[in-house]
Amino acid sequence: DVQLQASGGGLVQAGGSLRLSCAASGFTFDDYAIGWFRQAPGKEREGVSCISSSDGNTYYRESVKGRFTVSSDNAKNTVYLQMNNLKVEDTAVYYCAAAIMCLDSYYLTELYDYWGQGTQVTVSS
Repeated sequence: DVQLQASGGGLVQAGGSLRLSCAASGFTFDDYAIGWFRQAPGKEREGVSCISSSDGNTYYRESVKGRFTVSSDNAKNTVYLQMNNLKVEDTAVYYCAAAIMCLDSYYLTELYDYWGQGTQVTVSS
C-alpha cells in the first residue's frame, strides 16, 4: 500500500523553527516528486514547496522563499521541510503528496497521485 506519513508539526513561537518529515512507502520513491501543501481553517489548500527526488529540482511559494527549505533523503525515502523564522500566518495543517514530477505548476493539487495525512503547525505570536 502507498503511504505518505507526515510528521514533525507542533506549537512554536513566531520566529521559531520546525522540521517536517514525509516518509514514503509503497512506491518507487525516485520516480516521484514530493510536494508540501498547507491548509489553514477556512482557507483553500495551497502549495508550499516541491522537490523532485530524481534531480533535486525544487519549487517554493513566494511567501516562504528564504525561510523554508525542502530536501530529500532518497536512502530513507523521506522528504523534509525545514521551516525557519516561522510566522503566525504559517499556521496550518501541512500535508505531503506525491506527483510524477515537480513543475512550476507544483501547487495544483490535481497533479498529485498520493496524499498523506496532515500534521498541524501552530505559530503563536
